[in-house]
Amino acid sequence: MTDLQGHCAAPFEAVRAAFIENFTARGELGAAVCVTVGGEPVVDLWGGWADPGRTREWRRDTLVNVWSTTKGVVALLAQILVEEGLLDLDAPVTHYWPEFGAAGKEAIPVRHLLSHRAGLAAFREPVSVTDLYDWDGVAARLAATEPWWEPGTRSGYHALTYGFLVGEVIRRIVGSSPGDCLRKRVTEPLGIDFAIGLPPTEDGRVAEVVLPPRDPSGERAALFAQASPMARAALANPLLGADTNTGPWRRAELPAVNGHGTARAVAQLYALLAGAPGGPLGPAAVERVRQGQGACVDLVLGAAFGGETELGLGCWLSGRRGSYGPNPRAFGHDGYGGSFGLADPEARLGIGYVMNRMGTRVADDPRKTALIEAVYGAL
Repeated sequence: MTDLQGHCAAPFEAVRAAFIENFTARGELGAAVCVTVGGEPVVDLWGGWADPGRTREWRRDTLVNVWSTTKGVVALLAQILVEEGLLDLDAPVTHYWPEFGAAGKEAIPVRHLLSHRAGLAAFREPVSVTDLYDWDGVAARLAATEPWWEPGTRSGYHALTYGFLVGEVIRRIVGSSPGDCLRKRVTEPLGIDFAIGLPPTEDGRVAEVVLPPRDPSGERAALFAQASPMARAALANPLLGADTNTGPWRRAELPAVNGHGTARAVAQLYALLAGAPGGPLGPAAVERVRQGQGACVDLVLGAAFGGETELGLGCWLSGRRGSYGPNPRAFGHDGYGGSFGLADPEARLGIGYVMNRMGTRVADDPRKTALIEAVYGAL
């Protein structure tokens, strides 16, 4: 690896050690981690390489695709609209998006979209990556789709569709895309380096993502073997290809999977979900974000988790599994390959971790676990 850069407050030296060990023992290529307490950064470290050829060092402002860590950012947007009185989570989706009521979906409330309980975890026909770049076309497909299960009864991870479902409600309310809403309401006013739909002017500082090897542990194969036809359709989606490193992918708005940012930005955004001072969410909104929507074995990822999990309104709850540290009411979101964002209101904590060499674990990558354990050990 290149020399480690950034700063780390003295009580958090174990985080620096865990970050270095991710390179020396866990195959890291390039990465960054940021920890904020009370909205202030106590750890902000980066190192390694932004490309597999090791010709570009990872820098303070290196951006990378964080995959599903983006979902927590979309949840933040929705909660801001609730705070502004523009969105009612218990209103039917059709109040904002009338066409959505087709195929028996007229009664589905907005909260089911945020908690992956709408029954729309997969498209019913194959879609290509190019299809995903057509926002109106995807929204029309989802509006016409019949739910795969009775909405509200179980969660089933909406890996790709989540961003279009919640994003279309946001678009109908504000009159512009989720990426534009994020820029105008959050990232520009607060100086946060994160985008959904990256302009070409930023390509020079984007890290090249290295896709994981073909399931050497057999975890994905086992997941598919145990999955229902619906879950297989949800998991066998186009985001598993190398398109993340292309201009069209970066330019598109895929709010479930293609946010680009720094670890600092991820930590700042998840700190806002935890109620950081000066942020858009007050205490009541923070409680709303982590309001459990019902524990169950997830219909898509159940085999990967090996038991019950629970979603709040846009993020996974740490719960008894401790996926986001020892506070069961902490919450966050992992991204495909290893990135994550974490929010802990009690500890006034936000954590962001991003990297470009993707791991093979479906959730709880060992690099993530090591960093979280080190952070909580320092508190």
